[in-house]
Amino acid sequence: MEDFAMYILNEKNHIQKMIIAYYMSQKTGTFFDKSIVLRAEIARMFLNYTGLDVDKNKVLTAVLLCNCKKVDNAQKLGKLETYAKEGAEYLSTLGFDKEFCTICEGLNRYSGIKRRKKESDILELVDQFTGLILKRAERDAFTPEEALIILKERNLKNLTNRYLEDFIIFIKAMEDVYIHDTVDVDVIRKLAFLAEREPDVKSFIAKLGNRYSQEIDRLMKIDIKEDAEELLYNNEKKTTTSKPTEKISKTVNETVERVEDARKKMHKVHRYTRKIYKTQSDRALFSQATVDRLFNQRTPFKLD
Repeated sequence: MEDFAMYILNEKNHIQKMIIAYYMSQKTGTFFDKSIVLRAEIARMFLNYTGLDVDKNKVLTAVLLCNCKKVDNAQKLGKLETYAKEGAEYLSTLGFDKEFCTICEGLNRYSGIKRRKKESDILELVDQFTGLILKRAERDAFTPEEALIILKERNLKNLTNRYLEDFIIFIKAMEDVYIHDTVDVDVIRKLAFLAEREPDVKSFIAKLGNRYSQEIDRLMKIDIKEDAEELLYNNEKKTTTSKPTEKISKTVNETVERVEDARKKMHKVHRYTRKIYKTQSDRALFSQATVDRLFNQRTPFKLD
């Protein structure tokens, strides 16, 4: 009988993966709420946007599980420093290998890992950003722009995160991607709104699965690449079972061109962000006025 680790890692559909993680939490009492679903969706979008050289399936699984020992209680402050490590130790009992558990432990910096996994940097960015754009009992939600400022200028100010600049540019790019609903709203705000509005985890996952994930993929043009690759695969199967015709050959050639064109579009932006990172690393991504307004205002709540 396969262990839980193999079971969830073998599931490639991200919505089904969310459902598996949710029901695991119901059975074991581990932490899993609507914010985890939002984190996973933002992580998926980020990976699709950038085309980073990481195992996407492994990263999304880690996003869903790395907070498993988190305690949703502001009074238990000591847990803030231990839940990532405790979560990694727990996941090891479910069949996850050492590398995966180390990735999850690197969710935050409290365990003092010397050589952080690159996947941990993605978890850190998504976890902190998502926490900032959601409302808490002690504070209102920050806007995506405010959250990025806090992330860059305070939370990670003296720390190295491989993908911070890429993540900032990704979030800013998403400000121009609108979900067409009763009122058009940019995709990050829409997802945060859904996380706040939906009554429970299951309904939030259902909304993503029934509409919003597909809509986001369409808007980001990811589905073009996947559809082209599927068409190419189907046509290649036909050529192995029947005599190729000029029509099929032409279709295959056109599909190859579509796939290549989609792949270039997918990676174009990330190459550009690397160019910005290397040649314009000191260029301000936020106006000084915005930074001053956020950090000089009096607030009764913590910014992390």
